[in-house]
Amino acid sequence: MISVNEMQIVVEKYTTKIVRLAFAYVKNHADAEDIAQEVFFAYLTHYPEISSEEHRKAWLYRVTMNKCKDFLKSVWKRRVTLTISEEIGYIPKEYSDIIQIVFNLREKYRVPIYLFYIEDYSVNEIGIFLQAKPSTVRTWLERGRREMKEKWGDEIYG
Repeated sequence: MISVNEMQIVVEKYTTKIVRLAFAYVKNHADAEDIAQEVFFAYLTHYPEISSEEHRKAWLYRVTMNKCKDFLKSVWKRRVTLTISEEIGYIPKEYSDIIQIVFNLREKYRVPIYLFYIEDYSVNEIGIFLQAKPSTVRTWLERGRREMKEKWGDEIYG
């Protein structure tokens, strides 16, 4: 059983990171916060066997990504049209211009690019989160960069 103090520490440490990751998927602040609540509820109710802090982070990120994918498949999501510009507040200001471009990438490239460049995770860490080999993550990053250059080359590369 997880203690209240331990749960509070986990929530304080990971809330912003989980909301940002969810936002990278769903592109809506309110939905990202709802997903974060679902992730912490899952952590509280299932309390997985955690062997290290890295394992805890990987578990929380994996559950976040799964909850986001479930949300994106839901009927509710299909009925709602969202604009990124109104929701950009949860992303650090220095990234607001580039994040508009990143969020227009396909999900397959958007999430690795976001985790690598905005959240500053390594290729190996992203591989753990996305359950992919580091070589696959490097391929996604390269293809995402190529797609960004093809679509918005002048804006990004001057």
